[in-house]
Amino acid sequence: MFSTFKSSKKWLLISGSIFCLIGLIAFTEVRHSQKHIRKVVIQLNQIDGYRFLTRRDVMGYLTNEGVDPVIGKNYGDVDFRRLEMRLRQHGLVKNCQVSKDLAGDLLVVIEQPRPLARLMPSGDGIRNVSGQYVSEEGRFFPVSMNYSARVPVLTGNYFAQNRSLANERNRPLLDLLKRIHDDPFWRAQITELSVDEQGEITMWPQMGNHKIEFGLPTELDEKFKKLKLVYTDVLPAKGWDHYSRISVQYRNQIVCE
Repeated sequence: MFSTFKSSKKWLLISGSIFCLIGLIAFTEVRHSQKHIRKVVIQLNQIDGYRFLTRRDVMGYLTNEGVDPVIGKNYGDVDFRRLEMRLRQHGLVKNCQVSKDLAGDLLVVIEQPRPLARLMPSGDGIRNVSGQYVSEEGRFFPVSMNYSARVPVLTGNYFAQNRSLANERNRPLLDLLKRIHDDPFWRAQITELSVDEQGEITMWPQMGNHKIEFGLPTELDEKFKKLKLVYTDVLPAKGWDHYSRISVQYRNQIVCE
């Protein structure tokens, strides 16, 4: 009987503590919802050091260029999801999160896209393109007035009909761009890739006066292995300006002319 009494007392204490905790949380939420936004704290997560956005840019996006200010607003009147959707409408915002803290600050965390290449006008198909980047997800996003990324230039009439690489058809081309970006040697060496209407690729390097005929973006391991052989063994012996054309597009062949 004494044990039962102790057990009942224990559960009463636990239940009372839980109710007190719930009440404290509810009270805090009510008090918190009545607070006003004192300031906006913006965190820009840079990818590979790229700085496409400034805090001023984000503040403009967040407030619809000042039309819908947030400072001074009651937290209860703030639609965080709507603010996030507003930010994601801008191409230089890959992802974002808007939240609040107990100090009365609005927290905005921005993730910027990582570019693999820069699409430039070339030929009749994309004359109206002033320049866009290709992200690692295969989508095109606008250039920034704040920062210019050092990535290969991408040209060619292929992009007149392909305004995104985020599909299965263009996955091989996106894999090629990732391969170049992730390899320090090729990232430093390849400055431009041109893709014709059939999807065949010609590259231009940083060193030498030759072009590289790569063909379709298939069999990447084999083609880059042959190309690396040319750059480590052939060109140092013959001279970097000795050839005007290097082709690795055909299986088991390296053509240097």
